[in-house]
Amino acid sequence: MGALSDYETRLQDRVLRPLITPGRWWNALFGALLFVFGIGVLAYVYQLRNGLVVTGMRDRIFWGLYITNFVFFIGISHAGTLISAILRASQAGWRTPVTRMAEFITVVALSVGGLMPMIDLGRPDRIPHLFLYGRWQSPILWDMLAITTYLVASVAYLYLPMVPDLAIARDGLGSGAGRWKRAFYRSASLGWRNTPTQRRLLHRAMAIMMILIIPIAVSVHTVVSWIFAMTLREPWNSTMFGAFFVAGAIFSGIAVLIILMAVLRRVYHLEEYLKEKHFVYLGYLIAAMAAIIFYFNVSEYMVSGYKPNEAVNFQFNQMFRGEFAGFFWFYLVGGMVVPLLIIAVPRTRTIKGIVVAAVLVAIAMWVERYFIVVASLRIPQLPYEPRDYAPTIVELAITAGAFALFGLMILLFVRFIPVVSMWEVAEQHEAEERVSVGVTGPALGGAPGLGGE
Repeated sequence: MGALSDYETRLQDRVLRPLITPGRWWNALFGALLFVFGIGVLAYVYQLRNGLVVTGMRDRIFWGLYITNFVFFIGISHAGTLISAILRASQAGWRTPVTRMAEFITVVALSVGGLMPMIDLGRPDRIPHLFLYGRWQSPILWDMLAITTYLVASVAYLYLPMVPDLAIARDGLGSGAGRWKRAFYRSASLGWRNTPTQRRLLHRAMAIMMILIIPIAVSVHTVVSWIFAMTLREPWNSTMFGAFFVAGAIFSGIAVLIILMAVLRRVYHLEEYLKEKHFVYLGYLIAAMAAIIFYFNVSEYMVSGYKPNEAVNFQFNQMFRGEFAGFFWFYLVGGMVVPLLIIAVPRTRTIKGIVVAAVLVAIAMWVERYFIVVASLRIPQLPYEPRDYAPTIVELAITAGAFALFGLMILLFVRFIPVVSMWEVAEQHEAEERVSVGVTGPALGGAPGLGGE
């Protein structure tokens, strides 16, 4: 194995250290999240035994928190695979420290989000009927197939660039990792030795997955939007829903990625690798998506409001000044205008400012999903009084358990997998060093010594 540079030695030491000693905070946070998740599981068992009557959902408002969470989690899944693939395709060198986190958010969010429709069912034992008796005319069947395909592709896209880093962990951790963990790294690294043939095949496989994953990711949230848009209900009757949902997914996904980056940067002292420029560049993406979604909102509400019918009037009243006005104005101002201003002003375009903007965006996009689901279902289809919906303690406990599960999976990831793609960061650093000294051409061997002999 070739001698490692000082940069690569520091990189491996910093990234591999949490795999041996995660710190006291990890155990405490893991225990707290496990407790919340346990409460969520007990609440679901209670719901399973007593039926959906323990929720606030009824025949007129038949979707609530569960479907809101479903759309939100499927949305933030676009943080990773789609963003990572676009940045890889554009050969943006600055992406290398953030791609691993982004791609894992995709897998975790899809795993948690995929559970929510099952929880929403009063009879989950009938889920096999979708496979046995599903009709191809149903958007629900399209959705199930799209999410399953996306999850499988995302796992492959996460795993492929992870192989060289698992080999680094295999060779670099030694006895401190424990016998079973060393066995895991040995088998999961697939005999990686950093040979030219292995590198060539890895880059080819990653390029193929990069090309495939972008249309798959776009199709997933488009199909999710069709579940609403193809239903005969006035606020959902929009041809813009596909583009609206995809843009919103990217918007919320980038926000969650920024939050995770900030936490891991602080906890694991990754300041040398997750620099301010990474937050600023992702902040620019948030600002661009905020402007796009603001345009979509203006276009949607202006067209609908110009030629309103009774249902549109009801929707506008409850959204702009009625029961959902607080949600709507927070989404519009707190989720788009304020983050856009934070990133546009140089004084607030700092790591702290961008994290604040990301938190506002993440909350606002969950709120948007809530009023898309609940406010639309509240509109009377016949001349009767509108029905109100309030989530019960059971729904709140299950929702808290879903977010706790998301956190638990992230914690397990950072405990066993390097959070930064070491070989890609090292390759990019080498390329930048060659440019700085005036050397052109490809790097010899690509990240020499990383996971090799």
